[in-house]
Amino acid sequence: MLQTNLKHILSEADLKKETTENENVMVCCGRMGPMCVPVYGIMEELESEYSHVAFRDMEFDSPDAKAIRNLPECRGFAGLPFTVYFKNGKVANATSSIQSMEQVKSILDSEFKK
Repeated sequence: MLQTNLKHILSEADLKKETTENENVMVCCGRMGPMCVPVYGIMEELESEYSHVAFRDMEFDSPDAKAIRNLPECRGFAGLPFTVYFKNGKVANATSSIQSMEQVKSILDSEFKK
């Protein structure tokens, strides 16, 4: 399990539940590595500012993470983490590798307008 303060997605069923029950979901699928940890920190920092977004993490090496790894939007990704933004259960955007606060906020603001 990832050592973050985010709510963890542990299975494909959890992912389906989160993306069904929440209109806006940001999932960071990664490890506790140098490219992933900063993204988790950004997500934790933005949780209170973006209360209309469910911020979640998922362990990349979990067998159930294939639900993220095998998405068509993630097919060409090489660097961790895979970060996927879901709007009404569908992929609205996806990125890979480290992201800055500005990059994350830009996607949140464009995809998940209040």
